[in-house]
Amino acid sequence: MDKNVTITNHPLIQHKLTLMRKTCTASNEFRALVSEIAMLMCYEATRDLPLKEIEIETPICKTTKNVLAGKKLAFVPILRAGLGMVDGVLSLVPSARVGHIGLYRDPETLKPVEYYCKLPADIHEREVIVLDPMLATGGSAIDAISQIKKRGPKSIKFMGIIGAPEGLEALCKAHPDVQIYLAALDEKLNDHGYIVPGLGDAGDRIFGTK
Repeated sequence: MDKNVTITNHPLIQHKLTLMRKTCTASNEFRALVSEIAMLMCYEATRDLPLKEIEIETPICKTTKNVLAGKKLAFVPILRAGLGMVDGVLSLVPSARVGHIGLYRDPETLKPVEYYCKLPADIHEREVIVLDPMLATGGSAIDAISQIKKRGPKSIKFMGIIGAPEGLEALCKAHPDVQIYLAALDEKLNDHGYIVPGLGDAGDRIFGTK
């Protein structure tokens, strides 16, 4: 396993992920599970955020304690499935800014096609976490990260829920400087570019469009 890859195999995450995988899980429950898993994973992905000391006053006395330093975070979901992770991460870091990158996968070539990119104006002052539930071929994540790098952020991480070995290998090769967080690494991709066993199309299941 690449040193920049973390599989967050916490029991609560694994339990919720199993519920997500089930065909019978309805869209409203699926959305809630995506959000909850994203929040739990965000705890691990933000472990190394920089801190600074400030002086505060408690009901007992004055003291010096830590708060997040600098401009903090920007979350960038890859549209549309990445939107399902935004509420969860914002519940943990409500002061973060949110950018958006719109990509879709060409059904013939399986390559990403970009149609939208809107990032915070001060992206160069922020730590960026790219959000997408599925890391399948890796094409969308690679392209999104390449677009963000052009704007010069302080750092970039990728946070997904399920990955395929093929996509993980491609992302590690294309962006060896990016830390990757996944809840599970599945077996493989099938002939249609879907993760096996996976959970189907995350976007369709989040928004009820399957």
